[in-house]
Amino acid sequence: MITAEPVSDLRDLDAAFTIRETVFVHEQGVPADAEYDIHDRTDARHYLARTADGTPCGAARWRTTDNGVKLERFAVLQEFRNQAVGSVLLKRVLEDVQAAHPAATVYLNAQLRAIPFYERHGFRKVGDQFTECDIEHFKMVWTTPVPA
Repeated sequence: MITAEPVSDLRDLDAAFTIRETVFVHEQGVPADAEYDIHDRTDARHYLARTADGTPCGAARWRTTDNGVKLERFAVLQEFRNQAVGSVLLKRVLEDVQAAHPAATVYLNAQLRAIPFYERHGFRKVGDQFTECDIEHFKMVWTTPVPA
């Protein structure tokens, strides 16, 4: 069983950062200075997914912007992919966002290979494809809450 909870201490935040560094910096070649930003330490709300035995396996964050609520930095360690970690993490984040900002537009920038995943969870592409850190993306907006 996978669980996802808001980060509540520095040890969990460090685990979330380690997952992001493994996935984005080491696997995908994103420069570390592009992966980490001011929002990490100021206004972003971080989440950590764990396996049944407590092993950290996924991370995410969200923050408010002038355009609504932006979901960001969703990362699942390679050995835990295709085991519903991303779904559990996304559902938990969306539940908390809805509770905190029920009328807000919820959006994210999805890598091309992640688009089908986000579409299954009620997001739709908007606008044109763009490049961020040498990775192709589409902006996606959450259109329909998905039942648990």
